[in-house]
Amino acid sequence: MTADELDPLAPQREAAFFYGLFLRGHSVERLRQDIDVPRSMFDKWMRAQDFEHPFRESLQKVYAYRKQVLAIFDGLVLHEQNRPRLQ
Repeated sequence: MTADELDPLAPQREAAFFYGLFLRGHSVERLRQDIDVPRSMFDKWMRAQDFEHPFRESLQKVYAYRKQVLAIFDGLVLHEQNRPRLQ
C-alpha cells in the first residue's frame, strides 16, 4: 500500500496544485492533458502481454486516481469560471 492510498486527501492536494497553475495562467487544456490518462493509453497498457497481474492492478489504480484528480480539477475550474467577478 502506498502513501497516497493511505491519504484520502492526496487527490485533492494534487488537483489543488494543478488549479494553482491554472490560476497563474497555464492553459486549462494543457493541464488537463498533464493530469489525464487517455482511455486509449489505458487500454494499450491492459493489452500488453508482458505486464503481470499485480502490475495491471497497479495500473488500474493509477488510472482511477488520475480520473479522480481530473474530476476534482475540473470542478475547481468550473467553480472559478462561474464565480461572480467584483467590479
